[in-house]
Amino acid sequence: MTSPAVNKSSGAASQRELFAIADRVLPGSGLGSYSLADDIRLIYSHGKGSRMWDVDGNEYIDYVGGAGALILGHSHPAVVAASKAQLDRGAHMFGSLNDVAVLLAERLVQDIPCAEKIAYATTGSEATAYAMRLARAFTGRSKILKFEGAYHGNHDYAIVSTFPKETGIYPQGVPDSYGQPEATVSTMLVCPYNDLETLRKIVAEHHADIAAIFAEPVQRIIPAEPEFLHGIREICDEYDILFVLDEVVTGFRLGYGGAQQWYDVKPDLSTHGKVVGGGGPLSCIAGRADVIGLSDPRLKGQPGYTYFNGTLHGNPVAAAATMAMLDELGKPGVYERMNGFADDLCRETQKILDRHEIPAIAENTGSLWQILFMDKTPRNQADVLASDQAAMRRLDTLLMKQGQYVLPGVRRFVSTVHSAQDLEASLRGLDTACREFKKT
Repeated sequence: MTSPAVNKSSGAASQRELFAIADRVLPGSGLGSYSLADDIRLIYSHGKGSRMWDVDGNEYIDYVGGAGALILGHSHPAVVAASKAQLDRGAHMFGSLNDVAVLLAERLVQDIPCAEKIAYATTGSEATAYAMRLARAFTGRSKILKFEGAYHGNHDYAIVSTFPKETGIYPQGVPDSYGQPEATVSTMLVCPYNDLETLRKIVAEHHADIAAIFAEPVQRIIPAEPEFLHGIREICDEYDILFVLDEVVTGFRLGYGGAQQWYDVKPDLSTHGKVVGGGGPLSCIAGRADVIGLSDPRLKGQPGYTYFNGTLHGNPVAAAATMAMLDELGKPGVYERMNGFADDLCRETQKILDRHEIPAIAENTGSLWQILFMDKTPRNQADVLASDQAAMRRLDTLLMKQGQYVLPGVRRFVSTVHSAQDLEASLRGLDTACREFKKT
């Protein structure tokens, strides 16, 4: 693929120069919780399709995909055109509806299986925080049950037992960050993933306090066992608890109907971002009208009213990008091709790992995939903690040096535009990385 990178003779700053600035003004020269090691760190210049380039002109096959938001790859023509057209009409409005947000809301209610209404937010983290608030308001209960190792965002309620160094004493959770109030941690209950027996015991004891059970259908790279999600649904029905399916990652990703279609399960609420947003500042909560209706601004001052507000809620540029993205995803064969690429990539990756006698497995659920240093599909966080995570990060670092953009130790994504050429190049790079791995 030809890079449209700016020629270095134009005077653009080099990566070295930009990192010198970043070292002065950004903590750890990173964004959020990611700061790559010096030998693999990079600064993006631009992306096109399945490829991205750093400011020094180095090209990578992108398997990060904006943390899964860029399901159509970088700078997809339909998304770019829709975003530019809306920018000409206005980048931002506030305090009243805009036409694009209304039309997208209609589309989302039609296309998300559990949706009777949707409420907009800005990020996936904000969507899960609002969903927790709604659940507490609707049920009058204070506690949320989540699963150990699940990532539901960056807010104080979510980052409980998300990155545990050892499995917990259930249902007690552990804080993941300094600065978290104990009051937030104490309202969260924690259970091992894919473990209905333990879940039933915890709920039987604490159901009077539980507003909602939150679950990711694919927790990092751990797939839910079908009976697990259906079991959650049954438990929630038995105890009048809300079932919230966090589809920020899987919504419109596993298939057009997301994990709800993939697993044939209907939650009370689902949270959406990444694909919903089109790579921009937009997310939503979808589900039962009687629950989401508590955020109706006409109810201010009345019992049950649940406060939602955000400067960028319903942002028209992100809404236009999302509409364009959904149009593309709705075309025949899109998911079959994308998920088929991931299947082929993992199958051929496994052959190379086996040939080099590297004790790892290539796992995917749809277009989510990763190389794991274990001998079977993980069921829960304990399985992940028991794996050789240092070896996993070492191999991923070597893959970065072979021109594959993967965050070491982190799940990765296939997009609709990954090609046979990308597959061949990825496998060649893996073969070289495996040779280097065996030397160290």
